[in-house]
Amino acid sequence: MPEYRIGVSGWRYPRWRGDFYPVGLRQRDELAYAAERMSSVEINGSFYSLQRPSSYAAWRQAVPEDFVFAVKGGRFITHLKRLRGVETALANFFASGPLALGPMLGPFLWQLPERVELDTQVLDDFLTLLPDTTDAAAALAARHDDKLAEDRVLTRVESSRPIRHALEPRHTSFDTEAAREVLREHGVAMVVADTAGRWPRMGDTTADFHYVRLHGEQRLYHGGYGEASLRRWAELARGWHAEGHDTYVYFDNDADGRAPHDAVALQRLLCDGDGPP
Repeated sequence: MPEYRIGVSGWRYPRWRGDFYPVGLRQRDELAYAAERMSSVEINGSFYSLQRPSSYAAWRQAVPEDFVFAVKGGRFITHLKRLRGVETALANFFASGPLALGPMLGPFLWQLPERVELDTQVLDDFLTLLPDTTDAAAALAARHDDKLAEDRVLTRVESSRPIRHALEPRHTSFDTEAAREVLREHGVAMVVADTAGRWPRMGDTTADFHYVRLHGEQRLYHGGYGEASLRRWAELARGWHAEGHDTYVYFDNDADGRAPHDAVALQRLLCDGDGPP
């Protein structure tokens, strides 16, 4: 049965302490607190630098067994290399520990900067490299280079499971049938991104699931989503649910501390009696 996964992009924000997080809550307990109130989070530290297998394992231990993590791909791949010549970089990324999440491993998010325009050959080559199972990810991880020390490498899997990927481009050239066709060929979801009008919102179905990032309705990363807005997003998610598609929604309007509150509110709309489970 299709499922909803609702959460936030990252969970360590000083602004949330004493607001969403109760006064006195230890920083190491913040993930567990969030996981009791939502069903998923995006790991975004993986965007800035390679993490450690021990970190992924600790995050897994902190949450319920039915929780799911999305993992944001490294900016070295998306922003510096711009998807070109990234086989070794991808091997290092997958070797750095995401496989330690086991059955809690959800989609990988690949966010492109605004200046990257569509090149269908580059995009196709990149998506071809992405593993579609944990076994394939482990095989790719085994080709990591010597920049990773032994204690920073994990190339084993607990079981063979499918892997999903989502792409969040920000250049208008991706809002085309040519881009959507490449994503469909690889079963990669085009992210539906709400960015207060700064970047195009691309919402056509390109995979058997949907991935939504809510960066801000009126101001990028600021402000909250009111009840009417949340109900509109809930209705969209219910439509995808009716089509048999899983839906992942992550709030990134973190600057004013609204993201976790909005995630909890949408979770309630969809999963606590106001919509299908």
